[in-house]
Amino acid sequence: MSDWTSLWYVWLILLMVFLLLLCGVSASCIKFCCRKKRLPVESFPRHPCDLAGIGMDSDSTAHSTVT
Repeated sequence: MSDWTSLWYVWLILLMVFLLLLCGVSASCIKFCCRKKRLPVESFPRHPCDLAGIGMDSDSTAHSTVT
């Protein structure tokens, strides 16, 4: 069985994985804390909507050309 101290590349890989996990956890905590401190802001301001409707009769020319 090999001596663990001579396998430097295994320790390097473990260190890289640990650093990636640490960065991910830190980024998640910072994102969570920043989201909690900000006031909720509406992404779209509410404006009254205008809705236009076009009535079509069965005898209209537009309807008869489609059918």
